[in-house]
Amino acid sequence: MKLGLGLYRHMLTADNFRFAKQAGATHIVAHWVDYFSQGPRIPETDSDTCWGVSDNRGKLWTYEELSELKRSVNAEGLELAAIENFDPSHWYDILLDGPKKPQQLEDIKTIIRNMGKAGIPVMGYNFSIAGVWGHVEGPYARGGAPSVGFLGPDGPAERPIPNGQVWNMIYDPDAAPGTVGTVTTEQLWGRLEDFLRAVVPVAEEAGVRLAAHPDDPPMPSIRGTARLVNQPQLYQKLLDIVPSYNNALEFCQGTIAEMTDGDLYEAIDQYSAQGKIAYVHMRNVRGKVPKYHEVFIDEGDVDVARCLRIYKKNGFDGVIIADHTPQMNCAAPWHAGMAFAMGYIKGVMRMVEAE
Repeated sequence: MKLGLGLYRHMLTADNFRFAKQAGATHIVAHWVDYFSQGPRIPETDSDTCWGVSDNRGKLWTYEELSELKRSVNAEGLELAAIENFDPSHWYDILLDGPKKPQQLEDIKTIIRNMGKAGIPVMGYNFSIAGVWGHVEGPYARGGAPSVGFLGPDGPAERPIPNGQVWNMIYDPDAAPGTVGTVTTEQLWGRLEDFLRAVVPVAEEAGVRLAAHPDDPPMPSIRGTARLVNQPQLYQKLLDIVPSYNNALEFCQGTIAEMTDGDLYEAIDQYSAQGKIAYVHMRNVRGKVPKYHEVFIDEGDVDVARCLRIYKKNGFDGVIIADHTPQMNCAAPWHAGMAFAMGYIKGVMRMVEAE
């Protein structure tokens, strides 16, 4: 098993690559769409505001810029494990089943081919219209450390998603008034099937694994739109649509732990035994939907050592990144919180590997 660090686009710097190396990481997961540099980490969800604007329609990720990203990571002695999240403006009509869907499927295929040519092995994605929505910030972790939580009926009031917006990002600032409306479970699964049947064969040719993230928060619906993987067994439904090594999972075990059905440890065993986990998001939480809080890696409901023993038993040798982590009271709150999480995971990882 390998330790990695996830970085948003504005954080993909030599200094942060060195920080990752110093904290014991060997791999980087790059969030190529920089949601959080364009607005607050938590959208003002009681209004129609969002994280920001991502209007990159027609501006696809090129082989040259992907290669430069990989080169900059390699220059600091690290490997680029994956890119995470498609740009909303590249695939909104795939999600919405809109008129530009055929062209956007071709655009996604081009991006996957460019990634394969650049030697980037995994593309993590979240097939969701509402995206990560409804979290609030508060002193939820040990010592009053700032973290995030989901409060369900006591949290922000849900409002319909405006036209021109998916995943809390505006892809069309000039969209007509109105909302995207209601999207049913059957409709969203049909759209996912169209996506996988079109793109997985290209991913196979390019040598890129598509890795699906579960829904966070794992509610049945958010803002009038259905969720896909909001229970652990639904990951299997996604995998069975197009059985392929290249149809895989971005296994967010914190999100799985927040789900109401099933068991996190059984889910790790089920999917790691199939060799379907491309890489892992590891965090700790306390509670389940409709109410939970993210906490420090060593204080929540998840037994990290038990998780790592299951991964080891089933031969998982992929990258594990410390996912969200509470921030710490110091001059570098994010770095301190992340260093603590990475150090804890690395220590437990070494213990398990030595057993």
